Amino acid sequence: MDIEQFIGGNAVSIAIAVFIIVCIFLGVRVVPQSEKHVVERFGKLRSVLGPGINFVVPFLDKVAHKISILERQLPNAMQDAITADNVLVKVETSVFYRIIEPEKTVYRIRDVDGAIATTVAGIVRSEIGKMELDHVQSNRSQLIGKVREQVAAMVDDWGIEVTRAEVLDVNLDEATRAAMLQQLNAERARRAQVTEAEGDKRAMELKADAELYAAEQEAKERRILADAEAYATGVIAEAIRLHGLEAAQYQVALKQVEALTAVGQGTGKQTIIVPAQALEAFGDAFKMLKGRT
Repeated sequence: MDIEQFIGGNAVSIAIAVFIIVCIFLGVRVVPQSEKHVVERFGKLRSVLGPGINFVVPFLDKVAHKISILERQLPNAMQDAITADNVLVKVETSVFYRIIEPEKTVYRIRDVDGAIATTVAGIVRSEIGKMELDHVQSNRSQLIGKVREQVAAMVDDWGIEVTRAEVLDVNLDEATRAAMLQQLNAERARRAQVTEAEGDKRAMELKADAELYAAEQEAKERRILADAEAYATGVIAEAIRLHGLEAAQYQVALKQVEALTAVGQGTGKQTIIVPAQALEAFGDAFKMLKGRT
């Protein structure tokens, strides 16, 4: 039996076998980990095939779209915006996203990248329009949070997840930059003057405190001397009360002797002219002292 006779006798069986092989080939779909496949039947959404081995109905179902679920990055975009205090700024943004529901993305939006870029630009302009320039510069993280939140809410109907939305830079025109630099220099000068004035004030306060402390110490010293003098006077008064006038004369004579002794103890050769009355007082004091001893 030659080959032609074999084929002729088994043509139906061979056709059936080929048909089964083709059905198996068309009915089994292997989807990569990084993709999802959208299956249509007669032009209508039938199912979404996930990674791995999947089965479809041959000749009825077909894979209409192969969607990558990897994270994507939009090209960095620059858009103009006007702040609440009427300053024109150029904002550079960057957006990362991935498709999580291909059936929504395929049938609800045509240009995904363009739609997301337009949405981000509108939200950035809207949010910056509510903030003053200083607030935009100092609270960029808050601005980024608001942009990410609103973008995520608006693209949810497209089956897209925004993983990152960043405001990379906020640029100003030259005139605004020069005005801000002038304002910054003026603010620095003002702070320097305030610091210097506060330093002078503190120095004056410390000086006043020192003078007050010195005055208090001097007053304390005078009070102590006055107390000592009052005590000495009281002792003398008591001695006079007990011993009469002689005690007072004794104290006066003692002071005179101490004074003349102090004059005579000066360094070098000295010539001292002593009045006759002083000599008499010295004699009287010496007699009284001698009488005491």
